[in-house]
Amino acid sequence: MGDSLITIVAIALAAILMFIFPLMSLSERNDDISQLAVQTATTEFVDKVKTTGKLTLDDYQQYINTITATGNSFQVELQIQQLDENPGSKTTQAEQTKIGENVYYNKYTSQIETDLAKNGRITLKEGDIFATTVKNTNLTIAQILRNFFFMVSGNDQYEIMGQDAGVVAVNGSPR
Repeated sequence: MGDSLITIVAIALAAILMFIFPLMSLSERNDDISQLAVQTATTEFVDKVKTTGKLTLDDYQQYINTITATGNSFQVELQIQQLDENPGSKTTQAEQTKIGENVYYNKYTSQIETDLAKNGRITLKEGDIFATTVKNTNLTIAQILRNFFFMVSGNDQYEIMGQDAGVVAVNGSPR
């Protein structure tokens, strides 16, 4: 009886080692690839906005299509900090070293998406700041397996994330 119990335990352990751990390793690798793809797409999207000075609906939709091609669902957060045109009354518009602090006003995702839907583009000027953060909202296979085997609950944690921000380098053309 003792030999058969040891045999059953050995077979169960062998099954775990042969099937479960490779599956966990493969799913972790898939998350790493998705992470790299999302971070790369986010960086390219922000760089395009910074170098052209404009955010278009087509570019935004292409970015969303690129990140969702990983097979995950995402929450995208956009932020534009627009430099105020009139930061101080003691300066002239041509002067780069202005007296006082620069004043920015913010636009967030819902406002940006509304403007994009209405106008098809948002024109930015030199000195504006554009930021994008994206996080997955679904559970990946790696998260499900990790939660099952290690009894870790992490439903509110994201596994795949991309983030980038930068200062717009040129004035965008109005059309």
